[in-house]
Amino acid sequence: MSHTPHELHEEFPDKVAKIAELKQSDAHFARLADEYHEVNRAVHRAETNVEPVDNLAEGELRKKRAALKDEIYRMLAD
Repeated sequence: MSHTPHELHEEFPDKVAKIAELKQSDAHFARLADEYHEVNRAVHRAETNVEPVDNLAEGELRKKRAALKDEIYRMLAD
C-alpha cells in the first residue's frame, strides 16, 4: 500500500517523542493509538478504493478517526 496520510507522527510532529513515551507507559494511550491507526488505514483504503465503502460508511470512519485524534491530542497536551 502507498503512503498512508494522517499518521500520528505527521499530525503531531512536535509530539513524536511523547507519543512514543506514552505508547510504552500508558496502556490506554497505546490502545487509542492502535485504534487510530486501524481506523486511519481503513479510511485510506476507502479513499483509494482498495476497499470501497459507501459514502455514509466512509464518513463514519472519518468521524471516528477525528474523535480518536481529539482524545489523543488531549492526552498529549497534558
